[in-house]
Amino acid sequence: MYKKKRKNWYVPQGQEPTDFDKRILAFQDRGELVPKRKLIKTPEQIEGIRLSGEINTGVLDLIEKEIHAGMCTAEIDKLVYDYTVDHGAIPAPLNYEGFPKSVCTSINEVVCHGIPSVTDVLEEGDIVNVDVSTIFNGYYSDASRMFIIGQTSPEKEKLVRVAKECLQIGAEAAKPWGFLGDIGRAIEKHARQNEFSVVRDLCGHGVGLEFHEDPEVDHFDTRRNGMLLVPGMVFTIEPMINMGVPDVFIDEEDGWTVVTEDELPSAQWEHTFVMTEHGLEVLTH
Repeated sequence: MYKKKRKNWYVPQGQEPTDFDKRILAFQDRGELVPKRKLIKTPEQIEGIRLSGEINTGVLDLIEKEIHAGMCTAEIDKLVYDYTVDHGAIPAPLNYEGFPKSVCTSINEVVCHGIPSVTDVLEEGDIVNVDVSTIFNGYYSDASRMFIIGQTSPEKEKLVRVAKECLQIGAEAAKPWGFLGDIGRAIEKHARQNEFSVVRDLCGHGVGLEFHEDPEVDHFDTRRNGMLLVPGMVFTIEPMINMGVPDVFIDEEDGWTVVTEDELPSAQWEHTFVMTEHGLEVLTH
């Protein structure tokens, strides 16, 4: 028997559509992709994610104080684990789909998902991304920062700076009742203007009640509108900007570490945001 597929947004039977419903339905009726109801977080859920984000930010603040040349990334992992647990939270990456550590540490040409190790020792001139994700009272938050170890080359400094600008520009492009496609379009334009490329094989994502939710947040110009951005949506923006080509590969030995195809450096910054009626609000300061 044929069952009609339900559209993303619908008004539950017996309920009158609110003005909020009507506005979303108008976009859906025009053929635009709109979010499902479960992607719109309640004020209570947003507050829970915000509290998780405060711990997540505290972790990164601690790393910023402690990170230095001669430190192995396993030490970073221990700092992350201890701080998170001491604050009554759980490191979200630990044992997630088999990931063995509490944080991702990605050095130079490693784009993301680098696994902390006693053999990975930070050296003068390295750039490293520390990606922290936290579960607190069942709510998830996710953010990362770049760190420059000592003095590095002007080229690496520019890469780190432009990657941060790409995050900021992408966030500014995200408007309530706009579209996800606006984010990637703005990011790729800025990266290209600075002669860098944007990784296409990885993306941002919804977050909050789970580690990874819809929607997928592309950081390049897909030439499509993408999903409608509605107040109450919570998601990450986390552009990965490469000095060379955008292509990447996954290390076959560990099955996690993502590396640039040409082994030139990469940089990434990330925040968790909630969409409001006035634009994006950062939940991971």
